[in-house]
Amino acid sequence: MVVEVNHLDNRGSGRAATWRKNELGNEKKLKLTIPRTLPGEKVKVTVDQPERKRRKAVADEIIESSLERVEAPCPHFDKCGGCVWQHWSYDGQLHYKTDHVKQLLEEQGFDPTLVKETIGMEEPWRYRNKMEFTFSEEGDLGLHEQGNWRKIIPLETCLIAGEGMVEATMAVSQWVKDHQLPGYIKDMHEGLLRHLMVRQSFATGEIMLAIVATESPDGRLQTAVDDLVERIGRFPNVKSLLWLENTDWADRAQAEKIHLLAGRDYIYDEMAGYRFRLWFDTFFQTNPAQAEKLVELALELSQPRYSEKMIDLFCGVGTFSLPFASKVKKLAGIEIVESSIESAKRNAQDNGLLNTTFLAKDARKGIDQMLESFGKPDLLMLDPPRSGAGGKVMRRIGRAVPNRIVYVSCNPESFAEDIKELEPFGYTLKVVQPVDLFPHTVHVEIVAILEK
Repeated sequence: MVVEVNHLDNRGSGRAATWRKNELGNEKKLKLTIPRTLPGEKVKVTVDQPERKRRKAVADEIIESSLERVEAPCPHFDKCGGCVWQHWSYDGQLHYKTDHVKQLLEEQGFDPTLVKETIGMEEPWRYRNKMEFTFSEEGDLGLHEQGNWRKIIPLETCLIAGEGMVEATMAVSQWVKDHQLPGYIKDMHEGLLRHLMVRQSFATGEIMLAIVATESPDGRLQTAVDDLVERIGRFPNVKSLLWLENTDWADRAQAEKIHLLAGRDYIYDEMAGYRFRLWFDTFFQTNPAQAEKLVELALELSQPRYSEKMIDLFCGVGTFSLPFASKVKKLAGIEIVESSIESAKRNAQDNGLLNTTFLAKDARKGIDQMLESFGKPDLLMLDPPRSGAGGKVMRRIGRAVPNRIVYVSCNPESFAEDIKELEPFGYTLKVVQPVDLFPHTVHVEIVAILEK
């Protein structure tokens, strides 16, 4: 059948609708999800089980293509799930993200004209400083197929990862093939290699490689591991080579035991003029160039003063805390992950910042505890996870009555819902600035300022 794509879903795939007659001759609506298509395109698709209400289909032919359609440069784009929009011009992506943020805010009753145009990248490739690759059952290293978490697409390159990261990743991949090491079979909970986490500081050039496996690296694997250490030794930028044991059923890049194979167990990175230590499980912005833009915007919009006290909610390792601490009288950071708080303390110390306090607590209880010891903040900042801060936390923020609130969000939908909670407390949304940290994907970050 031939259909017209009328919008995109929240995963970036085209959506279309058509009418089909069922076996009784009645007209029934069929909603289609068609990956790698763009709004306004007319496409020919083949649909299995068209009697269903919803189906996923692949475009057999683009009959009328969008003027914004481009040729995808990556050879793996047709199958790999790492990117969804390489077939869309970058300007088209940015305009869509701006409109998407406006729509979500308007649905919550906010003025969409407060949203500025999305700030993009001059060069929207090779921007990621961290990747997590997965081993297939056969030991091939790659990413999941789009929409199919059971299938791994073996990769020869990755155009969104730094070149040094890709080179080191390919060296690990070749090592696995040469030693014929098996991958992990999820359904049967057996096998050896699960993931490879690779991260690189674009500022210092330092690289960390962390292999997640179900066994210890010694014993029967000792000869192969010795060879790995020798091969990786040819990459002078690799300052940390780790082997992480994970025997859990959960398919995450976590560790029950950490084995340091070479170098140190962390690397150094820099952002906005401050130095950070990054361990394998440290959360750090994965697009350093645009992350610095986030910090600049947060400072510019909130205008911190040396006479003010500030609370930084969901502070992580201090990505925003450190630049703000140098601009205010006192800063208190709150984060539920204890290892991140320890890192934040160490990072503040490394950078000579003596006016900081960090608390390992969930946001809701942390605010209450910090208000007792720290007092009312003049400025409050939050950078919550994708799920948002939630109504209870937002109402506590409102009752803390900071003069200004700067909200950094990676999810415009939860952001719009969260700031709605602040209206009864007399806060007004002043400006919303989207920033594109993840070109060729659906994600967009936001920096916003609200005033009492």
